[in-house]
Amino acid sequence: MGRMTIAGIKRLTKPGLHADGGTLYLRVGPTGARSWIQRLTINGRRVDLGLGGWPVVSLKMARDRAFANRRAVAEGRDPLFERRRAKVPTFRQASERTFEANRARWRSAKTAANWMAQMERHAFPVLADLPVNQIDREHVLRVLTPIWTAHADIARKLRGRIRAVLGWCQAHGYIEHNVAGDVIQGALPAMPAVKAHFRALPYGDVAVALATVQASQASPSAKACFRFLVLTAARSGEARLATWDEVDVETRVWRIPASRTKTGAEHRVPLADAALAVLESVRPLRDSSSLLFPSPSRPGRPLSDVTLIKLLRDQGVDAVPHGFRSSFRDWCAETGKPREIAEAALAHVVGGVEGAYFRSDLFERRRMLMDRWAAYLTEQGARVVRLHG
Repeated sequence: MGRMTIAGIKRLTKPGLHADGGTLYLRVGPTGARSWIQRLTINGRRVDLGLGGWPVVSLKMARDRAFANRRAVAEGRDPLFERRRAKVPTFRQASERTFEANRARWRSAKTAANWMAQMERHAFPVLADLPVNQIDREHVLRVLTPIWTAHADIARKLRGRIRAVLGWCQAHGYIEHNVAGDVIQGALPAMPAVKAHFRALPYGDVAVALATVQASQASPSAKACFRFLVLTAARSGEARLATWDEVDVETRVWRIPASRTKTGAEHRVPLADAALAVLESVRPLRDSSSLLFPSPSRPGRPLSDVTLIKLLRDQGVDAVPHGFRSSFRDWCAETGKPREIAEAALAHVVGGVEGAYFRSDLFERRRMLMDRWAAYLTEQGARVVRLHG
């Protein structure tokens, strides 16, 4: 029997742990609140198990729970692990927690939206309400098999997301094995890796596209953003979200912050005269948002990610905004520009031994490259005007 009594518990006022005997203690907090604690050694490690607060958990109940835990340890079981397993989340709950854990590292709101939308559409109808420790290979294959060959790209991404959720569960002790991992590889047909290419124009047609867009009835902000994107070989999101405080007109530099680059590192872009002229043209559009290219329909907001795509489509330009980076890269290659300068201009990460020695961003040499790119487009543009004038 323990040494405590109900009357004795009521008289306890001193903060700290008070032993009942064996492994059971009553903790008295600074405010007088009382709770039961059991100290056990499990697998050579001392742990404190909370058994509930007094008086909701009575003295007898606390002793019974403590005895059950001691018996579990004597039988080689881990009561802490069993308690955790008793609180196993459903797949939907685990997905939501995994989503929140990863949201901060996703730079694109579109990525975050697609992550959960694909789970809702494909995974949740089968897995949502299942406790994660009841999910087996057949459940995962039931999700993936119908779309594995018909929608290969979606299926690959979905498998990665299911695997990530179950990996989170494994890390938290809810499951022992990740059934979306290599164990199902043999049940899924092998597919060749297919790299999607963005629609791009031959570099000789880029000046025509610039002239076509400039002559359109699109908003000045959208037309200027597209021209700036081409002249700087930037990504769409980098250009659309650019702000005035990122630009130093005096030194002719645009600094794209690390939070908006694909590499996660700041990227300095040298601005040719033609790019500076674009900025001068949009100064009258400046608003409280400080965006270089604010949306004409949503004051204070950036252009949407589909604005430039629609702009090109409406003008019959068979390319997407990202494709103009490919046009620039082809121009570099076919006109003999050094590979390392071109890659640095595109803010590409160079891997392998070459990347290990590639420490400089080659800024001044990139400035010369971008000046020549702008001059090439200006010269080509002048020919377009003469031909159609």
